Amino acid sequence: MASLNVYSALVVLFFTRAAAMATKENDQIIKDNNCETKMGLPCVLEAFTSIFKTGTISSKCCGELVGFGKVCHTTLVKRTLENPLFKDLSPARIIVKSIQTWNICLALIDSPSPSA
Repeated sequence: MASLNVYSALVVLFFTRAAAMATKENDQIIKDNNCETKMGLPCVLEAFTSIFKTGTISSKCCGELVGFGKVCHTTLVKRTLENPLFKDLSPARIIVKSIQTWNICLALIDSPSPSA
């Protein structure tokens, strides 16, 4: 029975350490790419609402999001999911919404604007 407790403790330690390493890796990617300085706060909030809640993102903010870059977008979503405040969210659902938001913005930015 004692070996089961030791095994359980090792499993918990492994997953805790893996989560901490993932957080450090994400933080390093964010730092290396200057992710936290690439979008204005209003568009950050719009993108956040579109992904983590229910909302849409404007074409202006889509432009900022695409300019933000896929690496920064994906990494910040992952880092947000690591935050204990968001532990009740479904990571799979958030990842799907994140990809949808990115694709909508990419299509919006890539499509030619209608001429008047």
